[in-house]
Amino acid sequence: MPYSFNTPDDQQSMLEAIGVASVEELFEGIPQELRLTGPLNVPPALSELELTGHMVALAARNAHAGDKVCFLGGGSYDHFVPAVIDAIASRGEFFTSYTPYQPEVSQGNLQAMFEYQTLVCQLTGMDVSNASLYDGGTAAVEAVLMSMSVTRREGKVVTAASVHPEYREILRTYLANLNTELIAVGADDGTVNVDELKGAVDDDTACVLVQHPNFFGCLEEVQAIADIAHGAGALLVQLFDPMSLGLLKRPGDLGADIAVAEGQSLGTPMLFGGPYLGIMACREKFVRRLPGRIAGQTTDRRNRRCWVLTLQTREQHIRREKATSNICTNQGLIALRAAVYLAALGPQGLRETAELCLQKANYALDRITASDRFSPAFQKSVFKEFVLRDVQGDVTDLLAEAADAGYLAGVSLGRWYPELDDCFLVAVTEKRTKGEIDALAECLVGLGCETASDSGQRPSTQ
Repeated sequence: MPYSFNTPDDQQSMLEAIGVASVEELFEGIPQELRLTGPLNVPPALSELELTGHMVALAARNAHAGDKVCFLGGGSYDHFVPAVIDAIASRGEFFTSYTPYQPEVSQGNLQAMFEYQTLVCQLTGMDVSNASLYDGGTAAVEAVLMSMSVTRREGKVVTAASVHPEYREILRTYLANLNTELIAVGADDGTVNVDELKGAVDDDTACVLVQHPNFFGCLEEVQAIADIAHGAGALLVQLFDPMSLGLLKRPGDLGADIAVAEGQSLGTPMLFGGPYLGIMACREKFVRRLPGRIAGQTTDRRNRRCWVLTLQTREQHIRREKATSNICTNQGLIALRAAVYLAALGPQGLRETAELCLQKANYALDRITASDRFSPAFQKSVFKEFVLRDVQGDVTDLLAEAADAGYLAGVSLGRWYPELDDCFLVAVTEKRTKGEIDALAECLVGLGCETASDSGQRPSTQ
């Protein structure tokens, strides 16, 4: 973004408009003991040439997934991003107006929101979608708070230990000062213990939060969990992987009342962890409790199709502290990327991508566990992620050595699950080639540890 500094004449004009004679007079209301005195503790100024070199050197210190062959997962994935997404999302009409906080949003942005909502509803099998939230973790929390509002229950929220641990930590933070008990039901074999969950759900439960595929990559019994929740008058909130819906049943078809997801995999690179996209959709009967902006389609006085922000009484600019909505439209540009991605791939393209993830992940699981050193941590069906156990114990050094060899081999689970400190989570997307998977397996079992750059393997969809 271009930046022009203020000249002394500019500064004087602004001071005169304010009605003060100097900058010192402007700040005289600040007590002297709170003012900074003396020179700032900053390095001397650099020339443009020197500053450019300095910033390039700093940027070069960043490590990113593109430097190595990436098998990282746990909520952020190295999926292929078609060129059409950057071409459309970087157009000035979208790129410079992606924070539509105001109710007077342009028709172009409103239409983009409406298209996004439509695609999310088709993807999830739900009736209504909002126009995005911040990320998957906060979307899960908003769904829980929405469930409490719908059911008018604040006594208990039940979740599974197989839900993303960082999402559960965010939820714990939100509920810390409420009189709400948060219960995490165990997942000893990679999926939630349905019998234990049934015993935890009662008439005080607002909702059950489950992830499918879950944090370990395993598939949960969502329909059975939905029946348990609904039997107690609670709602079912399902976290899902958008890519998995190319093959798996949609949340709406499994009995979910609210569906939420991290939408990063839909056309957004890993981006050092953000900005990302919170997807949220629900049954129509809950729409008035749904947070976030909602774009609707209507006709104007000339009977032309147009778009509006609907259910405006939910909004902060009208109801203030009584609003059920919140300021969450700053991820509109990421939502646009997701809409372009889904429209570009279409149902068949999404299915083919999901099939590649499934097939390559299961090939990688078989290939790596062919060695006596590694075994599957859980005997469950998986989609694109799986957990490996190393018989040699703690995997910290293993993953560090793999990174030195050019492979981001996975995510250590010990930081969240101490009992799984000998396990790591591996994600295999459609970008990973057979050669890369084979080379990773060779590296992990110590049979050569060929570096990624030497292997000549680059990402493809073959």
